Amino acid sequence: MTRIEKPSQLPVAIAQALKIAFPQLRVGNHQDFQNAGDKTGVLITVERNGPGIRSLEGRKAHALSVSLKAVVASGSAPFDACDLASQLMDLALDNRWGLPAEQCDLPTAIVAAPLIQTSAETDYDTWTVSFIQNLYLGPPLLEDPTGTPLFACTWEVSNINDPDQYRPLQE
Repeated sequence: MTRIEKPSQLPVAIAQALKIAFPQLRVGNHQDFQNAGDKTGVLITVERNGPGIRSLEGRKAHALSVSLKAVVASGSAPFDACDLASQLMDLALDNRWGLPAEQCDLPTAIVAAPLIQTSAETDYDTWTVSFIQNLYLGPPLLEDPTGTPLFACTWEVSNINDPDQYRPLQE
C-alpha cells in the first residue's frame, strides 16, 4: 500500500475503488463532469478538511468530509439514484480505499439523502452519500531510534533530560 503524503490522495483512492466497483459509471470530480452529455455517475467532493485527534503513533489527523453525489440521467426509473446511493453506502461502510490502515480510518457518520434544490422541490435523481474519514499524515512520533525501550524515575536521576541516566526496561 502507498503511504499517504497529502489529503488529495483520498479522493483519488476513492475514485479508483469506485471505478472497479462500478465500471459502467462515470466517476470523478467536477472537471470530469463538465460537458458530459450523459450525467449518470458518481461525483466525488471533499467538502471540508479539519483537524482530528492524533493517531496512536502520533501522526497529525485530518478529518475529511467527503461526499459522493450519485446522479442518474433524467428519464431513469424513480429512485434509481437512491438505489445507487445505497450501493455507495454499502461500499463505503468498511472501506479504506486501498490506503494503509495506520494512516486511514474507516468512514464514520455515513448518511445518504436526496439533493435539496434551491426551490421547494427535492431532486430524487440525485442523492448524496456523505461521510467523514480521518487520515493520519506525517511521520510517527513514537519511533525509538535505538530500538531499546529506556526508562528513568525522576527521583533516581539528577537530570531527566540526560539519556545516559536512563536504563533499559527489564523483561
